[in-house]
Amino acid sequence: MNAPRTIVISAINLSEGGPLTVLQECLRSASSSIPKNFRLVALVHDRKLFKLPGIHFIEFPKSKRSWWRRLFYEYVYFKHLSTRLNPALWFSLHDTTPRVSSVRRAVYCHNPSPFYKASFREALLEPSFFLFSLLYQYLYRINIKRNDFVVVQQKWLRARFSSMIDPQKIVVSHPTISIPLDSHSFKKSNGKFVFLYPTLPRVFKNIEVLCQAIELLPADVRDTLELRITISGQENPYAKQLRRCYGHLPSIRFLGRQTRQEMNTHYADCDVVVFPSKLETWGLPITEAKAMKKPLLVADLLYARETVGTCDAVTFLPPDNPHQWSQAMAAAATNEWIFGKHVFPVVEEPFAENWHQLWHILTRGLEQQ
Repeated sequence: MNAPRTIVISAINLSEGGPLTVLQECLRSASSSIPKNFRLVALVHDRKLFKLPGIHFIEFPKSKRSWWRRLFYEYVYFKHLSTRLNPALWFSLHDTTPRVSSVRRAVYCHNPSPFYKASFREALLEPSFFLFSLLYQYLYRINIKRNDFVVVQQKWLRARFSSMIDPQKIVVSHPTISIPLDSHSFKKSNGKFVFLYPTLPRVFKNIEVLCQAIELLPADVRDTLELRITISGQENPYAKQLRRCYGHLPSIRFLGRQTRQEMNTHYADCDVVVFPSKLETWGLPITEAKAMKKPLLVADLLYARETVGTCDAVTFLPPDNPHQWSQAMAAAATNEWIFGKHVFPVVEEPFAENWHQLWHILTRGLEQQ
């Protein structure tokens, strides 16, 4: 009997938050979707984070100590490891394409920062983001043409990567997202119309456009509504500047980081979810808002239109125009705003609606090679 062929899933740097959720969904689907005559090997930071049968884990506990160590693994050590494992497919979830020997290779690219042009102000407020966006412009290109597939989450990213590799090798794969939200109603504590922006203190999240919109409102209108933002205003220079400029406005609540249960409460309690971010690979709060059947005010950008998909209550607004956001928020608070419908855009092949379909694309015909 022939030994089972090996599929390697490399994700040694994904150990928390959204990236860890992506990895868990990836491995869970692989365990159930890939034929049993393949041996699954997952390279992870900490094997205790996973409780999945049928997967052999190799642990790299030092992988996050420095970027130099990460690059050593990707471009030196994995070459030796791949020679030993002799994989039929090496699937890297790290954006970068490692130097490996494999029958077939694929990379999952989910960092959009190289395609964002940060302003001088943004570069000063968050220099690490600016530097990483420059670094990734080069890291993405290293070895990328050696891949059989490049996986991205949205069609606009396919268009950007098409300058680096044949578009027919770029698979658009929408993320599979489990949303543990409780949709029961909560009684409002203050009777105000609530706008909610679930966000992080990052410059591209464009929080200031909402703060400016609130500041532009007449005082009598401003008193009837509340904007909740999930930052404290102390996390970094960007957050501190927001708090310094807009903390005097009672209508803006800086909530700080919230637990899942607290977010459930805020989603249920709010009237409209707002999402003016300028850069996302997906935009999870948009999906969560739809699951809670909340109206949406979102940035009029390609990523947002694809994430919104088919929706009965959404308005797209220019991300850099606080006056239009202010008008829309004032009208929504007085029930005078009419939210429009949006139809899910067609995504050309190759396209995967979920992890199961993606695994089918990545492994198709592999048993015969």
